[in-house]
Amino acid sequence: MSGAAGSRFKSLWNSEVGPKTVHFWAPLMKWALVVAGLGDLKRPIDQVSMSQQTTLAVSGFIWARWCTIIKPKNYPLSAVNFFVGVTATVQLVRAARYELEKRKLEKESGRLIEPSHA
Repeated sequence: MSGAAGSRFKSLWNSEVGPKTVHFWAPLMKWALVVAGLGDLKRPIDQVSMSQQTTLAVSGFIWARWCTIIKPKNYPLSAVNFFVGVTATVQLVRAARYELEKRKLEKESGRLIEPSHA
C-alpha cells in the first residue's frame, strides 16, 4: 500500500480504537447479543426470560451512555449497547401486551386462559 490508502490504514491500525484493541473487538463480538435478541422475537413470549430481558435493557442503556464518557470514546460499543437495550425493551413490551391480553381474557371468562402468543 502506498500513499493515502496506506496512510489511512496505518492510522486506523494504530488508533486507540483500532483492531489491535479491545475497543474494536468488543463491539464486534457483542453484536451477537443483538442478533440473539432479534431471534428471540420469533419465540413465544411466555418462553422468554423477563428478568434476563430487563437486565439486558437496563445494562444496554447504561453501558451505551458510559461508552460516550470514557476515554477514548467508543461509539461503536455505544451503538451496540444501545441496540441490546432496544431489542430487550421490545421483548418487555411484548411481555406487557401478553399479560394485558391474558388478564383481559381471564376477566371476561372468569377463568384462566392462555391468549394467543404475541
